[in-house]
Amino acid sequence: MAANNGFPATGSGLIVSFGEMLIDFVPTVSGVSLAEAPGFLKAPGGAPANVAIAVARLGGKAAFIGKLGDDEFGQMLAGIVKENGVRGDGITFDQGARTALAFVTLRADGEREFMFYRNPSADMLLKPEELNLELIRSAKVFHYGSISLIVEPCRSAHLKAMEVAKDAGSLLSYDPNLRLPLWPSPEEAREQILSIWEKADVIKVSDEELVFLTGRNTIDDATALSLWHPNLKLLLVTLGEHGSKYYTKNFHGSVDAFHVNTVDTTGAGDSFVGALLSKIVDDQSILDDEPRLRQVLKFANACGAITTAKKGAIPALPTETEALSLINE
Repeated sequence: MAANNGFPATGSGLIVSFGEMLIDFVPTVSGVSLAEAPGFLKAPGGAPANVAIAVARLGGKAAFIGKLGDDEFGQMLAGIVKENGVRGDGITFDQGARTALAFVTLRADGEREFMFYRNPSADMLLKPEELNLELIRSAKVFHYGSISLIVEPCRSAHLKAMEVAKDAGSLLSYDPNLRLPLWPSPEEAREQILSIWEKADVIKVSDEELVFLTGRNTIDDATALSLWHPNLKLLLVTLGEHGSKYYTKNFHGSVDAFHVNTVDTTGAGDSFVGALLSKIVDDQSILDDEPRLRQVLKFANACGAITTAKKGAIPALPTETEALSLINE
């Protein structure tokens, strides 16, 4: 079904996003170190939560599954999920552990550096038996990252949730969202991120993640295709201001970026993923149809670009109207 100038309509199937939600503390001044920052603003974040809210902002149906601390910050985050039209019946609270925090420095170019407070944070303590299995089974798309693979018991909960979703016929979407400081070592990060690689139907990596996972320094088709696996339907490589590349069994190509005044890159990848998933959730045949897939990726690139033009992830996630107006400019 086409809507909006030939762009596929946002689907009504449920997209369930699994993983961490936390609070980023962002300096009030860009381009300074954490030590030099005069003050910090609270910015709710966490890639899987951002993806769920990105979907809802575009008019899609989304749910978030994760664990928060039973503290003021955790209650605040659960409230933000619901205020943004995302189902929160997959959220559980931990009585003992705090909600995760991250202090983020924004360099002058809008790129970020992180310092995390999680020892352990509530999201790491989600147990398999706490999963809302009914919610997972009702997902048309089940989306996740790799931060939930770092430690038990969350790792087991992640693997179980993936298995339940797969058995129920969900499309599995994976954005590794590499955060090296959280892993014991780069080797462990690479090994664990790749340990679930073969399970995903759709995988999105950034150019930096591509280099990290392959150990090659060239960002070309051969490098990307070294990550291909036989069950994969779509592999995406995002290239920031250079747009994105796509690979399927039968075709590959690239889609140009939209140029905006970049303030903060936080959430751009999540916005891109949410846009893509919202457009394919009801019609996965788009993955086999290059012209329609290119339209969807053009839309996703626009959503990613808009997200970089404002500070913070969630406030910057676009509506359908905003994305279409950027495309039509």
